[in-house]
Parts: sequence; structure tokens; C-alpha cells
Amino acid sequence: MCPAVSCIGIWSMSCWRGSSAAAHPFERCNIGVSMDVSKETLFAWRIGLTLGKTPLFERGNMRKLLSILFCSVIVAGTAHAQARVQATHSNRLIESYRAYIGDADLYNSNGARLTQPWQIIRQDRANFHQYRVRDPDDQSDSFFADPVNRQALEQMLRNGTMTREAANMIVRGSVWIDVDIYGGQGTGRWIDVSVSD
Repeated sequence: MCPAVSCIGIWSMSCWRGSSAAAHPFERCNIGVSMDVSKETLFAWRIGLTLGKTPLFERGNMRKLLSILFCSVIVAGTAHAQARVQATHSNRLIESYRAYIGDADLYNSNGARLTQPWQIIRQDRANFHQYRVRDPDDQSDSFFADPVNRQALEQMLRNGTMTREAANMIVRGSVWIDVDIYGGQGTGRWIDVSVSD
């Protein structure tokens, strides 16, 4: 049995010992990623069955057919994974804004002191968009104007970047933050946060 990570076409090495290259040119596998074995290969096998050249129940043929089908499934899975990777490459910078973390941003609407940087950044955006509590020179953004997006801010910060020093400065307050929002297809994926005095 060949180590069928994927099939690489009709004229690769034979996977089955003692098989004839002339008799079964499409019974070959090898390690690699390719889409060569597809409809054409399975169609060629079907032609062989129809003409009686490769009877389905001939010894060993069932095993070969199953191996080809297995290879096709592996290739399809690889193609799907590649599509997902390409989808992540579509993420881009959606929006950027600059804001000052003042005293009002350090407490939630119930007056409790916030202790996590993502809580404070989210409170700053809630103050700006919902409660109209703004520091001078705070910049607006359209993304966190949506309460649903503000709820996702914690996970977006976990997915993004921020130094430990920046986190400590945000918790202390009286600091400027620059926030870059990344995502794709209308969905935010992560934020990168930096600070300055």
C-alpha cells in the first residue's frame, strides 16, 4: 500500500508492487500536493470497467479503486485547507483611530474600576459612541460604533498585538492609544494597540 498523501498524476511511480505500467497507467500515487488525479482519472477507470479491460472484481482491482478514491479525498481536503488559508490573506486594515484614555474610561457604567486593558478600550469606545463622554482630540471610528463589535473587542485584542508595558499604561490611564482594526468581509478579526504619553 502506498503512503497516499495525495495523487500526482498518471505517469508517477507505481504504488503497487508487480503492477504493469502499460496495463494500469493510472494506478500511481506519491507524496505531494496536486490536483492531477480528478475527474479524468476516475473517468479513465470507468472506461476500463465498461470495456471489460479492468474487471471490478479482478483480484487486486478493488483495492486499487479504493486507493484512488482515498487519494481524491485527501486532495479535496488539501484544496479546502488552501482555500481557508487564502481567505485569511484577505484580511486587511479596516480602520484606525486615536483616543485618549482619561479617568472616565477607567470605570464602567456602574462605577466599578476596570482592571483589564480590553475593558478600558471598550469603555472608551462606549463613552465615545453611546454616552457621548469624550476627551479632547478623541477620534471617531465606525467599527466600534456598533455595540456588537464592541462586545468582540476582548477576543480581537487577544488575536492582535499589544506589549505588556502598553497594557500597564492603559490600566493606569492618562495615555494616548492608537488602534488598528483588521478584518475582512465586514468582520473584525483582531486589533493592534500601541500607546504614547
